Amino acid sequence: MPETSAARAHAEDLADFVAASPSSYHAAEEVARRLEDVGFQRLDETEAWPTQAGGRFVVVRDGAAIAWTVPAGASATTAAHILGAHTDSPGFKLKPRPTTGAKGWLQAGVEVYGGPLLNSWLDRELRLAGRLALADGRIVLAATGPLLRLPQLAIHLDRGANNGLALDKQVETQPVWGLGDPVEEDLLAELAASAGVDPADIRGFDAVVADSARGAVFGKDDAFFASGRLDDLASVHAGVVALAEASADGPAGDRIAVLAAFDHEELGSASRSGAAGPFLEDVLERIYAGLGADAVDTLRAYAGSWCLSSDVGHSVHPNYVGKHDPVVQPLLGSGPTLKINANQRYATDAVGAAAWNAWCEAAGVASQEFVSNNAVPCGSTIGPITATRLGIRTVDVGIPILSMHSARELAGVSDLHDLSRVAAAFFTAR
Repeated sequence: MPETSAARAHAEDLADFVAASPSSYHAAEEVARRLEDVGFQRLDETEAWPTQAGGRFVVVRDGAAIAWTVPAGASATTAAHILGAHTDSPGFKLKPRPTTGAKGWLQAGVEVYGGPLLNSWLDRELRLAGRLALADGRIVLAATGPLLRLPQLAIHLDRGANNGLALDKQVETQPVWGLGDPVEEDLLAELAASAGVDPADIRGFDAVVADSARGAVFGKDDAFFASGRLDDLASVHAGVVALAEASADGPAGDRIAVLAAFDHEELGSASRSGAAGPFLEDVLERIYAGLGADAVDTLRAYAGSWCLSSDVGHSVHPNYVGKHDPVVQPLLGSGPTLKINANQRYATDAVGAAAWNAWCEAAGVASQEFVSNNAVPCGSTIGPITATRLGIRTVDVGIPILSMHSARELAGVSDLHDLSRVAAAFFTAR
């Protein structure tokens, strides 16, 4: 398949992946489903796991998923190559007793999740998605179709809107979803119906708002891809595709290949399914215990391991060039970026940069660098957290995008495919 056709096909598959993943819980399940479809075995944390070398496995914890392959020749000190990403995105989460309204309108009570660009959520059809905890102990996933909207106030009623629009996070971010009396209606019933369950059986819920529009390829030469939740489903999807392709003929190479898709990165990662929690360490401990490792063997394995922390970064913006470093200005469509920060907001160092460039060379992919303007401090990623928790050498990378934390972000079609190609080279590197 010609490279441009392969990149276009990858972007269309990403659109399917995002559509199937409106919440972190759906994303984790979609990771597991796709990998099970190509021969991975799903494991349960409450059960005993296979202990022999060889095999492909995946485990889900809440809104996070970890998948791995163990080559047949693996030993107690075999190193791991870990691609880390995250399943959550900034937006809104349903509050308790979410059915509200005023003056004949039905509204949803929502809480801001992470740091979204609030204005980007206005005037677009939105859906609800998440998990429902039922009276019989079951946990079910639920997702509606287009149901909600945050209608902007008409300019006739706010003549200064174009001079700077600021939304009150409590009053002006509550979407409408119907007409009626909130005393007589139930928003959770809409979510329950999408899952085919009785709303009276709901004992708990975690539900978020997501853009309902499908991701789309567009622009001159089909260069652009726009979608919700590219931060960071673009990396999760790249990892799934790469891990499946790298192990298509069974576990290969002399490294344990791991995809770790964490939840709650947008909140700081401090949860049982976040990168600051124990999930990855728990899984690695069980993998190495199955290979007969003692505590020292595991530390030896960690010392030879790498973590590639993949999260989206910033492309230079043509309308705001002054917000970027005056020299280092990565451009959307010119390859994935190596992310560097003097204050360790990214974990990349010289050794990691050399390793990244080698993996890119092996994949035949061009790479760029990203560093912040000194007057515009950057965010952080799971990279420094993983390096701190496990002591594993870590490199921060990601595709460049525009409109980060918008309800609909913009990426380069070629970058999406290139990231997956580098991930495959990383998983099989010797």
